[in-house]
Amino acid sequence: MRGGETRVPTPTTPAPPTTPTVHTHTPETPLHLGLTLGPLRRGPADPTFRTTPTGAVWRASRTPEGPATLRVTQNPHTTAVEAHAWGPGATWFLSQLPHLLGESDDPTAFEPRHRLVARTTHRRPGLRLTRTGLILESLIPSILEQKVTTDEAYRAWRLLLHKYGEPAPGPAGEELRMRVMPDPRTWALIPSWEWHKAGVDNKRAATIIRSAKVARRLEEAAQMEPAAARARLELVPGIGPWTSAETVQRTHGAPDEVTTGDLHLPGIVGYALAANRDATDEDMLELLAPYAGQRHRAARLIMLSGVSPARRQPKMRKVNIAEW
Repeated sequence: MRGGETRVPTPTTPAPPTTPTVHTHTPETPLHLGLTLGPLRRGPADPTFRTTPTGAVWRASRTPEGPATLRVTQNPHTTAVEAHAWGPGATWFLSQLPHLLGESDDPTAFEPRHRLVARTTHRRPGLRLTRTGLILESLIPSILEQKVTTDEAYRAWRLLLHKYGEPAPGPAGEELRMRVMPDPRTWALIPSWEWHKAGVDNKRAATIIRSAKVARRLEEAAQMEPAAARARLELVPGIGPWTSAETVQRTHGAPDEVTTGDLHLPGIVGYALAANRDATDEDMLELLAPYAGQRHRAARLIMLSGVSPARRQPKMRKVNIAEW
């Protein structure tokens, strides 16, 4: 979702989970679950992400200790977050919960420099930058999003996970049909015709396979500084600045790693801050220079403002190679 927000329903009476590991976390500053966790959702039918009418956010991941499902709900009166986790990776998932909820992020370091940004900051309280600490689960869908429409990328992610992923641990696997993404070996062994069926061209498929073959080395980047992590990722042929930025924004909660090479973002930032719908990457970076150290957060807030230039050309054409 371009603004990185997902709608979380107002809590009702949650269904009691069965034999999970439970943890409660109270954020030190305001937290909005939808704004914080929204960037992790790859489309409305993402098999790894669900929201329910009870106000719960569900997430399925492959952690260093194995598959796990996380269910988080927020008490609207106390802001405390209650988390339930299932699966071999449940303990790891809960240990990382504060980072996932943006506790390592410092929103007070951000100072709005434009009226639009200040207004959005005021209207969107609780925006925190999530930090997953899991490289491959953010890298692979980012590779799928290279040079195609978001609908095509979301479709490929959904199809590949339903075919090669595994049911999420706990009630989410059966009740919500959630899936845990495949392990690196499975990604590396997906045959060429299955990539084709999912609408993934040879270039993106080859990049994912190369990444899966060096997954252990790439996962080490989660412990590096964002710039060093991006450099490590870009050693893999097929991964460039756009993909590495989109990855570390999620894995590191990196407030300054702004995305360049995007088809739409420079025009949106240029239009919002300088009425320049034809802004280039260079123009965008110049406009965001006053936010040095917080450029990604500034871009997020601009996207969330809803201010963007009217479309004056057709949408990017969808090309489903599975039909060829």
